[in-house]
Amino acid sequence: MAIANHFYIVVMGNLLLGLGTGLYWPAMEAIVADLAVPTERKEAYAITRLADNIGLQLGIIFGGIVVNFTGAYRALFIVDSISFFIFAGVIYLAVKETYKPVKLKLKIVTKRKKNTNGWLLAFSDRNLIIFVMVNVFFTFYISQIHSTIPLYLNNFVSGNFSPLIISSIFTGHTALTVIFQLPVARKLRNFSHPQALIISAILWGLGFIVIGIAGIVEIGNILLTTSALSLFAIAIISYVPCASALVADLAPESLRGIYLAINAQCWAIGYLIGPLLGGWVLDRTQIVVKIFWLSMVITVGITVGILQYLDRRLRNENLANK
Repeated sequence: MAIANHFYIVVMGNLLLGLGTGLYWPAMEAIVADLAVPTERKEAYAITRLADNIGLQLGIIFGGIVVNFTGAYRALFIVDSISFFIFAGVIYLAVKETYKPVKLKLKIVTKRKKNTNGWLLAFSDRNLIIFVMVNVFFTFYISQIHSTIPLYLNNFVSGNFSPLIISSIFTGHTALTVIFQLPVARKLRNFSHPQALIISAILWGLGFIVIGIAGIVEIGNILLTTSALSLFAIAIISYVPCASALVADLAPESLRGIYLAINAQCWAIGYLIGPLLGGWVLDRTQIVVKIFWLSMVITVGITVGILQYLDRRLRNENLANK
């Protein structure tokens, strides 16, 4: 990206960044799962998410300062590049492999067939498939915060929603995800993973109701919007650690990377559908936008029902295993 001088180099740079991100997330979550015992995984993933949010905030702040005072966009990419080479060195030297494959008396098969069988086994796990169904909803909800809602506030909500006010509201939203990440994780540790996700889903539903009301009433819109984004912040920090911990618990140790890769793919699907559908809705009339927020609340009800079913399945399986 630092040396890009025409469109095709920018595309190539973005493809490499996408590949790096795709390799990073499942591996990172697998490492956390290997290093933390099952009862501690929620908080372990919460700490990891806290680091993610702090990094995002620092990147936005320092990147904005550099660009504002120097306009040196290319220098940012160079600094990023150096930081990732340092990151690679730290991982190579300081992070030891934790997974030790169990030796089983199985027929000798090719590596490719082993990998294929791993994916087939993952997709034959009914609990994982049930979770994937609701996980796409969650990632779709998250995509609305950064794609649909800012334009919705600007075009459909009454009040003085200047760029500065919108930016301040979203800054507060991100700050809440940093401040409350660990306290919320501790509060949720006594709940099963599906139950914690149900709590997250209910918060999403309440947030969608409030943001929908903000587009109907004439007064108090900034307060309503701030309340909605606060609910979304708590919903996100309730969702992310629990979702990763649930997938890590569902996965056999030898297939943990594949299971977490499927979990990461849900984000890609949610972010593919979310901005497209949200943009289409915002090009329609006010009544279509109101129906959109109502439909989001309905999908939350569906999500809660599926999670309750998954919770019962997992409880019954645990009882049967005992």
